Amino acid sequence: MIDPIAIAIGPLKIHWYGIIMGLAFFLGTYLARYNSRRSGIDADHILNMVVLIIPAAIICARLYYVTFEWDQYKTNPMDIIAVWKGGLAIHGGLIGGVLAGTWYIRKHSLPFLKLADVMMPSVILGQAIGRWGNFINQEAHGGPATAEFMEKFPAFIRDQMYIGGQYYHPTFLYESMWNLVVFAVLMIMLYRFKKFDGQILFSYMILYSIGRFFIEGMRTDSLLIADTLRVAQLVSLTLVALGLILMLIFARKSKQSRNESHNTME
Repeated sequence: MIDPIAIAIGPLKIHWYGIIMGLAFFLGTYLARYNSRRSGIDADHILNMVVLIIPAAIICARLYYVTFEWDQYKTNPMDIIAVWKGGLAIHGGLIGGVLAGTWYIRKHSLPFLKLADVMMPSVILGQAIGRWGNFINQEAHGGPATAEFMEKFPAFIRDQMYIGGQYYHPTFLYESMWNLVVFAVLMIMLYRFKKFDGQILFSYMILYSIGRFFIEGMRTDSLLIADTLRVAQLVSLTLVALGLILMLIFARKSKQSRNESHNTME
């Protein structure tokens, strides 16, 4: 088992979870600045937004998780601030990030959809990296797996997924790998196949949510409504439907605009 504490100096303890999340934010910010320059957006806006988005995302990710797991925290509310133990809900983080980013964009009169397209590859890359924090904390795993099945994975993953005398599916890994595939698709789309602003955002909503829906069904620690409905699956289905609707609407508008422009030139 990997020690969740990476560095301990007296009472100061630095957790792997925090290091991994910090790496995710750093690489995501670097990539967003790179993409912004390629897209003709002042990269300084990215840094200014990130200063707001990161704390908002962390706070909302924690509040989202705590809300659905209140029975776990109501008797010991001090644990609410112990984010290094895990318990950050991705969908809550997205809500916080969108709210903070929207506030900044509106304040500076920036193009929302264009900026969202720049940011989405960074978001999914950060999610892919962040899932390894779950690995360290032995959380966000799936149901029991056989020793034979776990032989497919490297020893360090296999050993970390041996919990309480039982192997468990490394669903953190499944989602991390899926997110990396989505990241590659979004980057290719951004530079080769983008037809209209919002295309990358809507593609993220659809692709990430499809993978999350199926992987969530394998997990044993899902946030639930009424003890039966998995919150992440409901949110994922909503995002897929919304993403598809918006994609069709904006694709049609873009096509009409191109046709009108072509007719005018003729």
